[in-house]
Amino acid sequence: MISAILILFVIAFIAVNYGWWAKLRNERDTWRAKDSERESSGRSIVGEAVARQDALFDSMIEGVLVLDESGHVQFANQAFAEMFGTVGALRGRVLLEAVRSHELESIVKRAGVEGRLEDQEFHMPGRTERWFKINAASLTNVDRRKLGTILVVHDVTRIKQLERTRQEFVANVSHELRTPLSHIKGYTETLLGGAKDDPEVATRFLQTIERNVERLKLLIEDLLTISEIESGRVMLNLQPFPVRASVEKVFEDFRTRAAAKVVTLVNQAEELTARADQRRLEQVLTNLVDNAVKYGGSGSRVVVGARLNDGMVEMFVQDNGPGLPTEALERVFERFYRVDKARSRDQGGTGLGLSIVKHIIQSHGGRVWVESEPGKGAKFFFTLPLPN
Repeated sequence: MISAILILFVIAFIAVNYGWWAKLRNERDTWRAKDSERESSGRSIVGEAVARQDALFDSMIEGVLVLDESGHVQFANQAFAEMFGTVGALRGRVLLEAVRSHELESIVKRAGVEGRLEDQEFHMPGRTERWFKINAASLTNVDRRKLGTILVVHDVTRIKQLERTRQEFVANVSHELRTPLSHIKGYTETLLGGAKDDPEVATRFLQTIERNVERLKLLIEDLLTISEIESGRVMLNLQPFPVRASVEKVFEDFRTRAAAKVVTLVNQAEELTARADQRRLEQVLTNLVDNAVKYGGSGSRVVVGARLNDGMVEMFVQDNGPGLPTEALERVFERFYRVDKARSRDQGGTGLGLSIVKHIIQSHGGRVWVESEPGKGAKFFFTLPLPN
C-alpha cells in the first residue's frame, strides 16, 4: 500500500513538473539558438568587414604588404602580387620566399629598427627592369611591443623610364648638335687661317660647311616636328584620299636620287582610299622611302604596297638593304636610335625619322612595326583607318 502510494506520488510529481522542465529545456534551446545566431551574426559581420577591407586594399594601385613580428606575410593585396609576380598564396610565407629581394628585406629590417621609412627606392633587375618606392612603418601595440611591419609600395618604373629617356634625349641632342657645329667651326677657322686663298680648297670646305648647316636644319625641323606631335599641338586634317596616288607623288621626289644609285622604285599599292592627313602620310612615306633608298644599295628595289587588312589600310615599304639585327627591331623607332651610327651620320640622317613615323601613325589610330632579318632587307608596315 505504501509502495503503491509512493509510485503514485512520483508519477504525480513528474506529471506536475514535466511542463516546467519542458519549458526550461525549451528556453535553454532557445538561448542556445540565440547564442548560435549571435555567433553566426558576429562571424558574418567580421567576414563582411574583412571582405570590405580586402576589396578596399585590392582596389588600390599601390601594393600593400603586412608582415608579422617574425617576418611572415600576414596580408598582401592584389597590386603587390602583380608587381612582384608572386604566384599562389602569400600568407604565412617568409618575405624572401614571396619576393626574392635582399634589398627589400633590408628595408623591412631598417623599418623595424627606425620605426618608419619614407620614399625608399629599390630596383628589381631582370629582363624587364622595375623600380619601386616604398614607405614602411613598424606596427606596435599600446605597450609599444612590435607586432610587425606594413609596407606601401609604389611602382615608379614608368617615371624612371621617362627620366632615363629625357636624359638620353638631352645627351643625344647635345651630341647631334655638337658634331656639325664642330665641323662648321673647324672648317671656318681653317678658311680664315688662309685656306680661303686656295679656290679649290675653299670651295671644298664651303661645301662641307653647307652640308653640316643643312644637317643642323634637318635636325631642328625634326625636333620641332616631334615636339609638336608629342605635345598634341598638331591638328590633323583627316580627309579621304587615294593611297596609290600619294605613293606615286612621293616617288617623284626620289626619281633623281634613285636613278643615281640605280635603285628601282615599285608602286604596288592597290587602289584604296584611306582617311588620314595626307601631308602627314606623305611625310611618313618620305621618311621610309628615304631610308630604303639610302640603305638599299646600288641595283636594289624599293617596293611600296597597300592592301585592305582587317578593316584597315595596311601599307608597307620594303628594301633589299642589309636588314636589321633582332635586338634592333624593338628599338628602331626610338629617338636617335641607330643600328650603324657611323653609316647613318655619313648618309645625313638625324636619327629621328622613324620616331616621327611612329608618332604620326599612332596619332591616326594606327600602328607601325618592322620585319627584318640580317642580310635580307627590311619591311616596314603601318596601318591607317578607312573613311567612315
